[in-house]
Amino acid sequence: MLYFAKWKILLILGISLAGLIFTAPNFLDREVTDGLPDWLPHKQINLGLDLQGGSHLLLEVDTNAVVQERLQGLVEAARADLRKARIGYTGGLGVSDGDKVIVRVRKPADLDKAVEVVKGLANQLQQNMMGQGGGADIDVEVLDGNIIHITMTEAAIADRKRAAVEQSIEVVRRRIDQTGTREPTIQRQGDERILIQLPGVKDPDRIKRLLGKTAKMVFRFVDQSTTVADALRGRVPPGSELLEEESREGDGPPRQYVVRKRVMVSGESLIDAQPTFDQGRPVVSFRFDSVGAKRFGDATAKNVGRLFAIVLDGKVVSAPEIQSPILGGSGIITGGFSVQGANDLSVLLRAGALPAPLKILEERTVGPDLGADSVRAGKIASALAFVLVMVFMFGAYGLFGLAADLALIINIALIGAALSVLQATLTLPGIAGVVLTIGMAVDANVLIFERIREEMASGKTPFAAVDAGYKRALTTIIDANVTTLIAAILLFEFGSGPVKGFAVTLAIGIVTSMFTAVTLTRLLVALWLRRTRPVQLPL
Repeated sequence: MLYFAKWKILLILGISLAGLIFTAPNFLDREVTDGLPDWLPHKQINLGLDLQGGSHLLLEVDTNAVVQERLQGLVEAARADLRKARIGYTGGLGVSDGDKVIVRVRKPADLDKAVEVVKGLANQLQQNMMGQGGGADIDVEVLDGNIIHITMTEAAIADRKRAAVEQSIEVVRRRIDQTGTREPTIQRQGDERILIQLPGVKDPDRIKRLLGKTAKMVFRFVDQSTTVADALRGRVPPGSELLEEESREGDGPPRQYVVRKRVMVSGESLIDAQPTFDQGRPVVSFRFDSVGAKRFGDATAKNVGRLFAIVLDGKVVSAPEIQSPILGGSGIITGGFSVQGANDLSVLLRAGALPAPLKILEERTVGPDLGADSVRAGKIASALAFVLVMVFMFGAYGLFGLAADLALIINIALIGAALSVLQATLTLPGIAGVVLTIGMAVDANVLIFERIREEMASGKTPFAAVDAGYKRALTTIIDANVTTLIAAILLFEFGSGPVKGFAVTLAIGIVTSMFTAVTLTRLLVALWLRRTRPVQLPL
């Protein structure tokens, strides 16, 4: 146990030195580390929301909106398919009571044919890995001889709501990532809620604006067969609607447009959007995929001279005139943007549309002063624990305690290096994990040193006592640390937020303390024994 090959000595010293090097950037300003060459260690520990301040948001996905969207889609599809099949219906075909579509067939003889048409609107649900689920997403029921009720199945509603939340999380993640926020926490909470923590965010209002828009963009023609004045008096042509222009600071009252409901090109075909300048004005350039480019080209080629409304979330962003066919699949969106507004719109379009609106249920802002106080308190607690442990070990075990103290210093450096390299987020509970590790790190040394004392008391030589002490205490040390490591892994797997922060530092601390308390101290003690060859151990 006391023999070390040269490569083992170099490996142990190399790991210890690497810990000191990779944790060193944490003692420098971030501006300094950002200017270091890539080949030099420059990563710092990311501080969590409770340490550097930032924003905490709890959002709720309006999952009912996706159900209503599907029902409205059934209305439009049923209307088109029934007309195509030449089946007449009476009354206004639409959504009733918020959960069903009602079709009143004019002629009873057409009922069976109408039922077949309506059943053809169904989508098939996917089965899960257990073979459960599947089937049509709608139920069709005939009442009073000529009335057809279309309702979504419970499985379809649950599937759409689940998919809406999952898609919302991904879209939120893409939008926030493109703002450059470091280490955001974005996770599901419950069935319909999303928890967002944004450390270091200085402009939470901008984040709320980005998340407050569903960013469903469509291209539709302006209906020039009527005027806004006529539409305001209630004379809106069939297939058109009155929309407002998106308001911006510094502008007057928003303009209004009569816009055709038919979507010529959907924003789902967009593959890129970037802020740029056109004649010195901030604009947003966009580019379609091949399908969208063809539709956009056909629509503009056949309608030169018409106004083409760009509609975002039910608001007209701009309505430029088509001066010539746009065949390249790209264009620009103008609308009196500021530089920040053009950048935000491009972020929204690149990240994709939310499947449903988000509602802010809870908002908290942690100021940097409170975070600084937390860091200061954590530093004081860590330093105090560190000093007290070192004093105790030196007072109780002399030179052997000094070796344990040196190993403890390397242990703290390795924890900092691991957090920096892994870019883990350090929270206030994480600091508690570091403080706990400081105390636990010397437990192994206490076991070993007490075992060496027992071996010395039985009459063994210093070399034999040290060798036996490390050998016989090793099993107990491994058992104790492995069980604690398992607990830390379970906390990380099933915990959330602060619990995970504590589990990360605890797990890293257990691994590093196993290395320093057993391997590094054994090397230091062995080197000292070989050099001094004492008759009695100072223990």
